[in-house]
Amino acid sequence: MTHSFRILVADDDATFRTAIHEALVSRGYRTLQAADGAQAVQRLAEHAVDLALLDMHMPKLTGLEVAQVIRERSVIIPWILVSAALDDQIEAAARRAAALRVMSKPIRLAELTTVVRQVCGDGAN
Repeated sequence: MTHSFRILVADDDATFRTAIHEALVSRGYRTLQAADGAQAVQRLAEHAVDLALLDMHMPKLTGLEVAQVIRERSVIIPWILVSAALDDQIEAAARRAAALRVMSKPIRLAELTTVVRQVCGDGAN
């Protein structure tokens, strides 16, 4: 079963990207991957996505900076901020920037897939 929903996974940690990609694909979702913030912005310009998973600490642009670019383009894409070094400041900044959720690494896949289902649903093409 393949869902029509596409999720951007933007993180400079290739192991993390691969694990999230495999978990989502195994549940029938399609993914795009980006290794840094600039590549995330490029992917978002080239492809429609239904949800973005953005790492806070990426080269070139942080997850918050990518979210700002999204807002400046007047595109509405739900996004989740992920950080291995989550603190109150980062969490507050993400909430002010309209993050759907803030998640700490390591991510619990059950929690992530619950959020994905809430945003993208289970409908298959």
